[in-house]
Amino acid sequence: MYKCKNIAEALFYAQKTMDNGWSRTVLEHQIDSGLYNRQGKAITNFAIKLPEPQSDLAEQTLKNPYNFDFLTLREKYDEKELEDALINQITQFLLELGTGFSYLGRQVHLHVGESDFYMDLLFYHVRLHCYVVVELKTEKFKPEFAGKLNFYVTAVNKQIKAEQDNPTIGILICKDIDDVVAEYALDDISQPIGIAEYELTKVLREEFKSSLPTVEEIESELSE
Repeated sequence: MYKCKNIAEALFYAQKTMDNGWSRTVLEHQIDSGLYNRQGKAITNFAIKLPEPQSDLAEQTLKNPYNFDFLTLREKYDEKELEDALINQITQFLLELGTGFSYLGRQVHLHVGESDFYMDLLFYHVRLHCYVVVELKTEKFKPEFAGKLNFYVTAVNKQIKAEQDNPTIGILICKDIDDVVAEYALDDISQPIGIAEYELTKVLREEFKSSLPTVEEIESELSE
């Protein structure tokens, strides 16, 4: 706790440790990643789209920014590569998302009318008792991103959500956000959606990546 800057921050981490059963290593990771200053900072419309008990908990469930420093990606990466990397590090990804998230699948298929759609990631949150649709964007937020996620959340409510589940929420994680644009975009959105950024500092330049062995090459060498 000596890393904390004040008593309020120390109490925050102490409470989180008791609530979630964090080990010393996990606690140190959360302090180093600045969870205290990131939790509950996403731009959302939860206050007007969810009933009060759920909206408060959902608000505190989201972070801004999300820290993806446990990934190593090439300098120019696309959304599929980001998604692949997160799933390959699913334990670290779930730790960063926070307690309560259960991973259900990636590129989850939806058939609506005569068209097929694929959601990036689908989770179930055991404390919120609802499905959570996560969309990843490796570029700056655009208003149309919220519209697409709104469609996915609506489809999950109609096709997957059970009667005992709470309303599905959506989380849009982008490379960058203009807060004012994000707030305007959520103004006419019908479903509960949160918008946040992600940080990624460990980017590997392509010329270096090509000279390093792959995981498969390392495993093959070790087995021999």
